[in-house]
Amino acid sequence: MEIWHNPRCSKSRAAKQALEAAGPEYAERRYLDQPPTPAELDDVLVRLGMQPWEITRMNEPVAKELGLATWEHDRERWIAALVAHPVLIQRPIVLTDDGRAVLARSPEEIAEALG
Repeated sequence: MEIWHNPRCSKSRAAKQALEAAGPEYAERRYLDQPPTPAELDDVLVRLGMQPWEITRMNEPVAKELGLATWEHDRERWIAALVAHPVLIQRPIVLTDDGRAVLARSPEEIAEALG
């Protein structure tokens, strides 16, 4: 199990605390310091069953600077933007040992990742 974590984010901290309380072994990836490659992000998106624009933090200043709200839904272009600016990636993302990925922003989603 792995968590893509930003320690400055309260939802990310809550997910990490829930993982610690539940007890599974997991790796912590501080994705702002260690951004995913395009292939890694593509794999996570497939596992999530989502598109890159669905996990993009559109209120970040860089999203506005890039004009993401006006971009067409070109998967490769969006993945490249998220890799170049990982702050745009919603967090936390939990990658489970059984091959799933969960955008674990709520207690229910955290429970889903643990279940």
